[in-house]
Amino acid sequence: MRSGRRSPPCSPKRVSVNVVVDTNVFTAGLRRDRVLQALYAKHVVGRRVAVAPQTVAEARYGALSASWGSRRRGELDHAIARARLLPVDGELIDTVVSVRNECRMKGHALHQGNHNADLWIAAAAIRWSLPLVAHDAVLIGCPGLDLRTELVA
Repeated sequence: MRSGRRSPPCSPKRVSVNVVVDTNVFTAGLRRDRVLQALYAKHVVGRRVAVAPQTVAEARYGALSASWGSRRRGELDHAIARARLLPVDGELIDTVVSVRNECRMKGHALHQGNHNADLWIAAAAIRWSLPLVAHDAVLIGCPGLDLRTELVA
């Protein structure tokens, strides 16, 4: 599945991107979801995109479980290589813990275990002070998250 090329991680000191993109938006074109792709074009086209490690894992797992052929897996690897892979550091881990606890205290569903990947993606955006572009209702109302979505709350 891997082409041998990996995206270089961002420097832990600075991240020079415009937006973090969640898995569903990141993979919309690869999944041939033209509606979602068009809906979020205004949020991602012309911007430098970053992804959390969870997005890469979810996208690669989705490709594997859907039995994508080598051409589509190559397209996925190319998309991943073009994006900036956000690093996992101590501050991100602390952000995950803090956001999960705050969500628990507020009764926000993001603290639940079945939303763990979404929690990490949201925490990465918060940690690096970047907006998150996503089409996932569980992210609406996440404390501290600058969410860019076309969903209606």
